[in-house]
Amino acid sequence: MNVSSPEGIGTVLLAAGAFQFTRRFLDTPTRLPAWEPYLQKIWVVFGVFIGLSALFSIDLSNGWVALGVSLVYVYMLMQLYYYQPARMVLLAVAPFLLFWVIGSFIEHYAPTYYKHNDDFIDNSIGFSTIWLGTFLVIANRQKKTLLKVEQERAREAEERRIIEAKKQELEYLVAERTAEITQQKEELEHALVELKSTQNQLIQSEKMASLGELTAGIAHEIQNPLNFVNNFSEVSIELIDELAEEQAKPDRDLDLEAELLTDLKQNLQKINHHGGRASSIVKGMLQHSRASTGQREPIDLNALCDEYLRLAYHGLRAKDKSFNALFNTDLDASMGVVSVLPQDISRVLLNLFTNAFYAVQQRQKKGETPGYQPTVTVSTRCAGNEAVITVSDNGTGIPEDLKQKIFQPFFTTKPTGEGTGLGLSLAYDIVTKGHNGTLEVESKEGEGTTFIIKLPA
Repeated sequence: MNVSSPEGIGTVLLAAGAFQFTRRFLDTPTRLPAWEPYLQKIWVVFGVFIGLSALFSIDLSNGWVALGVSLVYVYMLMQLYYYQPARMVLLAVAPFLLFWVIGSFIEHYAPTYYKHNDDFIDNSIGFSTIWLGTFLVIANRQKKTLLKVEQERAREAEERRIIEAKKQELEYLVAERTAEITQQKEELEHALVELKSTQNQLIQSEKMASLGELTAGIAHEIQNPLNFVNNFSEVSIELIDELAEEQAKPDRDLDLEAELLTDLKQNLQKINHHGGRASSIVKGMLQHSRASTGQREPIDLNALCDEYLRLAYHGLRAKDKSFNALFNTDLDASMGVVSVLPQDISRVLLNLFTNAFYAVQQRQKKGETPGYQPTVTVSTRCAGNEAVITVSDNGTGIPEDLKQKIFQPFFTTKPTGEGTGLGLSLAYDIVTKGHNGTLEVESKEGEGTTFIIKLPA
């Protein structure tokens, strides 16, 4: 057959179209890059091939052309055998190529046999064409499915990449934030150490201020027993001199001697009593100045209240000689002893008594109430399993909006320089935390204040 025959040209165009279709359908630029330069120039190659065949009168419809094209095409598909759509294309074109090659050889080399069996050959090629179309549709579906899978994998890979990037970013932020928190923690720990140091200094300052109040009261209070000791000592010396003179007389008066000895004994008893009183005051001062041992001791609360009430009163009078006030006691004799921390409870009582006398002093200075008599009253009583101590005054009172704040650290109603604001705070902690008791306040502005201490007895 001549090159210009439609069948020969169709063979070349069919081959070129098959290669071009395969190039696009199977994405050979990516999957078979070595073939890509030739497939891009497929039309040029086949055009040259047609031109050369025209010059040399080559019949393109003979079976050798079909066989060569088929072998090259099958070889190319075999290179993509790992790709499932390529395997399906190979399965699709195999019958068509087989019948095409066989038909071409029979038609060219056995034309008589071809004429008698052309219907069978044409039907076979037609069947293979249907087969080709069916499996190409299947291959196309496989390609779309694989494309979706690849896209999903790509999307998942991109998501993993984004997640990994976010993870690294979060790890960096966490590390950075952890470093900041660690630095802040160290700064807070340092500030806490400084705060505790300052707190201890302030507490010690409050204790020293309390000790100062106590010392002033002791200086005044201890003077009375010392005066009694001195006076009875002088009288006792005179009695001894009289006794010695009487014993030196030749006619001794035994009744007088007995009377002198009785008076001397009474004086010594009074000296012992007032000496004990002075010793008790000094002991109380020493207890007050010591740090708490944490050991509870059975204490006579009535005696403790009476003693510190006097010391607080005389401590204020040591500062202001013009100040005078009544202090009353209503002490329950059935109270007995109560197990407490003596140093701590003494500080609580001294603070409450000092505040009470300060309140009545301030109201007296205002002079707004004619005939006003400053009065502080202390009472004790047993109430079930509790020992109750009540400290009342008729002083200035506490405004309603300030009552909730008086137990807060550093809060004070006194002018600047006259109070640290730690006295009532420490007293509240001692009673509630140190003794599991309660400390309550009742007050009315302009009429007075009452503090109520309840301790487990």
